[in-house]
Amino acid sequence: MNTHHIIITGASRGIGQAIALLYASMGWNISICCRHKSPDMEHTKAQITAAGGRYFAFYGDMGNPEDAEAFVTKSVQTFGIPEIFVNNAGISHIGLLQDMTPQQWDDLLHTNLSSVFYTSRIIIPYFLQEKHGRIINISSVWGNVGASTEAAYSASKGGVNALTKALAKELAPSGIPVNAIACGMIDTSMNAFLDPDELSALTEEIPAGRAGTPEEAAALVRQVAEAPEYMTGQIITLDGGWI
Repeated sequence: MNTHHIIITGASRGIGQAIALLYASMGWNISICCRHKSPDMEHTKAQITAAGGRYFAFYGDMGNPEDAEAFVTKSVQTFGIPEIFVNNAGISHIGLLQDMTPQQWDDLLHTNLSSVFYTSRIIIPYFLQEKHGRIINISSVWGNVGASTEAAYSASKGGVNALTKALAKELAPSGIPVNAIACGMIDTSMNAFLDPDELSALTEEIPAGRAGTPEEAAALVRQVAEAPEYMTGQIITLDGGWI
């Protein structure tokens, strides 16, 4: 029986789902979570099984410290200490900053940034115990350069990038790499608000001439996970040459 284990937050669809299915096809044990039960999560669970993997599914808010601790603890109890932890949970918000409510700001930072803190602080002691493990944070190119009408999202992903670099320095002496992948436009439901004309105009700005796929992002996660431990604290861009 395969004892390899990966934990992924926000895995009901998109990039998180693609990561789960890639590792399921390799026979890994997969721990996944999302906020609420949904047809998307049920579909992910069925696909993991069909691909040959085993899963533990948890429903909760990773921006809530109690839920984050419960997810990580129960995942370890189910499949053992993982080799890889992927922080992927995230939401977006489009609109002018002055039109954003304090609650919307708090919700976005809660989901995109606080979740990375809450899950990381729980998994790190396990990794230190094993003297092994990797943290990979899914970020955005807007965390590097910022985007108009996405100020809060940009701020949250900029925070993820800074946290990645700082935590990498803390954990490098213990041989635990921490890296982030800054995604450009990936073909997921997060971009479903774009109408065909907006989508066409946006893809014209990308030198590769198209959006990336969740499967490409998942493949990069695997490459980062298999890179030498000396590669740490890096924000690796996946954007088709866009930014």
